[in-house]
Amino acid sequence: MANSNSPDGGGSGARNTFNDETPSVRHRVALPPKEGLLKEFKSVVQETFFHDAPLRDFKDQTPSKKVLLGIQAVFPIVGWARNYNLRKLRGDVISGLTIASLCIPQDIGYAKLANLDPKYGLYSSFVPPLIYAAMGSSRDIAIGPVAVVSLLLGTLCQAVIDPVDHPAEYLRLAFTATFFAGIFEAGLGFLRLGFLIDFLSHAAVVGFMGGAAITISLQQLKGFLGIKTKKFTKKTDIVSVMRSVFTEAHHGWNWQTIVIGSSFLTFLLVAKFIGKRHRKLFWVPAIAPLISVIVSTFFVFITRADKDGVQIVKHIDQGINPISAHKIYFSGKYLTDGIRIGGIAGMVALTEAVAIARTFAAMKDYQIDGNKEMIALGSMNVVGSLTSCYITTGSFSRSAVNYMAGCQTTVSNIVMSIVVALTLLFITPLFKYTPNAILAAIIISAVLGLIDIDAAVLIWKIDKLDFLACMGAFFGVVFISVEIGLLISVVISFAKILLQVTRPRTTVLGKLPGTNVYRNTLQYPEATKIPGILIIRVDSAIYFSNSNYVRERALRWLREEQEKNKEAGMPKVKFVIIEMSPVTDIDTSGIHSLEELLKSLEKQDIQLILANPGPIVTQKLHASKFADEIKEENIFLCVGDAVAVCAPKLAEQLA
Repeated sequence: MANSNSPDGGGSGARNTFNDETPSVRHRVALPPKEGLLKEFKSVVQETFFHDAPLRDFKDQTPSKKVLLGIQAVFPIVGWARNYNLRKLRGDVISGLTIASLCIPQDIGYAKLANLDPKYGLYSSFVPPLIYAAMGSSRDIAIGPVAVVSLLLGTLCQAVIDPVDHPAEYLRLAFTATFFAGIFEAGLGFLRLGFLIDFLSHAAVVGFMGGAAITISLQQLKGFLGIKTKKFTKKTDIVSVMRSVFTEAHHGWNWQTIVIGSSFLTFLLVAKFIGKRHRKLFWVPAIAPLISVIVSTFFVFITRADKDGVQIVKHIDQGINPISAHKIYFSGKYLTDGIRIGGIAGMVALTEAVAIARTFAAMKDYQIDGNKEMIALGSMNVVGSLTSCYITTGSFSRSAVNYMAGCQTTVSNIVMSIVVALTLLFITPLFKYTPNAILAAIIISAVLGLIDIDAAVLIWKIDKLDFLACMGAFFGVVFISVEIGLLISVVISFAKILLQVTRPRTTVLGKLPGTNVYRNTLQYPEATKIPGILIIRVDSAIYFSNSNYVRERALRWLREEQEKNKEAGMPKVKFVIIEMSPVTDIDTSGIHSLEELLKSLEKQDIQLILANPGPIVTQKLHASKFADEIKEENIFLCVGDAVAVCAPKLAEQLA
């Protein structure tokens, strides 16, 4: 091919001065071979839902091998278990024991965030990790309750049923929400609709998580300060919480509780600092929560500080998870609430888990299947709802510890699950004297890591609209409520998408001196415009939502260029070249807009030129007969070709 296209819209073409000759060889824009309707539909479906070719391993296999691969696709453990060895077991046991020491005290605290008894937090770290170990594809993710989802579930359920006045109905609603969260997650994976979670942008997640961390920390002030009153606000916004805290300042705070909480919070933060400074000491912040629970429980027991107003966990039932299938609302007035809450909490849980799985997969250079992950996460929540668990997902703090402890496979989750089961069977009575202040300190130290200031600063530097979404989510959570903050983040994310779709970037291109390359004149001020020729690049597909804008913006570029040329005594624009290499697609409205642009330019005695339309666009231009209207000789392979042909014509007109 005589000419090539530059990635920024300026094809390196033939020479572009008025006295240059038209290139001896001109390649025309080829019309791609027409596909049948069925083949075209199949191609669209394949690229939309099966872009990762999930059935490629089944090709040219025997029937028995296909059955084995099918089982392995649902249960990845069948595949890697055959190559499992003692070296991998050693790494998994060490990491499993490490994350178990971290999860047990966290689970007790997170259950309280969800307004549930502590035992349900432990239940949720027993069954779901076992299901995920068999079905999940991430080797590093650690499964269990997490702070943000626990708070979200508790807030949403509390708005429907009061957990104090109606604890049985509240528990049933929590199980119902968990069941439908699992159905929602597994359904997205089964239908291969995982791309839907990408609509919650990274910036929105950063803001939401940061706001949730502040809200969770504020919620812990009641236990941290030893406030006993039942009048403490159930709202989560910072104004309501701080009003309740200071209302009880004179007679509601307990100094012994404050001393215990402050001392161990300091210990936990110091342990976390040591772990960050010295990566080999990752186990220090991992075991610090369990050490805090053991030491504080022993201290309260021997001093009987509970008689002086220090609130304690009290009784935790022994035994593993009871069946709870009969407690799920499959009918009645709370069914729709369960579906709604499950959908919202499931979406957040799914977003967090998939992000964690992708992060660690990239660090260890292996692949995960996002849709399989969703099916695994959904299945574990469905099974969990039937066995007295509430919504679980991947925990970043535990997953980081799991990774640094040297985990090899999901067996680390199995080891953690076994330790939790043994705790439920034999050790729960020992938690009776654990002070609530310790649980508050553990939660505060855990969620502070969710406040990512560096990420927020980077978002501000990169994209101001992203920063707006980030701050909208943050302030929405902190000053209104968790669900409103989530709603704000989703709305701003969608608004950004709509803005980008309806207002695509359009730029004017100029020729870089000494080259045949055309570039954005704003990015490259030295790029010179060709007298009498206006080159415009459209950086988006042209759809019904932006077609009018593209046409109006092109005409505005033309008006501005004509005014500049008139002031400078330059020749009028006689050719408008639309560089279309970034235009990946065009619909009926887009073609209609091009027709209107063509007519508008013809009235001004200006010729419209198209440069480098892609195969889909080219096919639609011919199918709509627009290629005949504009004439095929006015559709060029690249900008360089177009300029080389237009420049001599312009010179003739000016002669």
